[in-house]
Amino acid sequence: MERILVSACLMGRKVRYDGAAKTSGDALLATWREEGRLVPFCPEVEGGLPVPRPAAEIEGGAGGAAVLAGAARVLATDGSDVTREFLAGAHAALAAARSCGARVAILKEGSPSCGSLAVYDGTFRGRRLPGSGVTTALLELHGIAVFAEDRVADAGVRLRELEEA
Repeated sequence: MERILVSACLMGRKVRYDGAAKTSGDALLATWREEGRLVPFCPEVEGGLPVPRPAAEIEGGAGGAAVLAGAARVLATDGSDVTREFLAGAHAALAAARSCGARVAILKEGSPSCGSLAVYDGTFRGRRLPGSGVTTALLELHGIAVFAEDRVADAGVRLRELEEA
């Protein structure tokens, strides 16, 4: 049975920067949860950040790959540099995926860790740019397919492909 790494906030855990959850009501995700396929994980908490915490964005909206390459930082609204924690969380997520054999992840869109389609532009003005978060970039670099929470059906297609291979 294929395992799936999933953002803990989508599973109802109150781990987001604002102390809230973003619980998903997706039926397929619920089925996978019942089957024991899901591995909930929050890279920001695992990287050492508290709940709640100041919101963070990747400077210049550069995206997770730039952070991994050392070309961009992750900054919090209070001005602190939280790059180290974001990198530690990304590596912990990769280790968790590898330890359970997950080749698919469903992560919270828009997050500077977990976004897969867009990230905030680093100005804290609510503007997004195409790109991925730090954890998503690292997982994808290592062959793990990452899907946003509104693309669970696409993740299901990929999961079936992996199971049939």
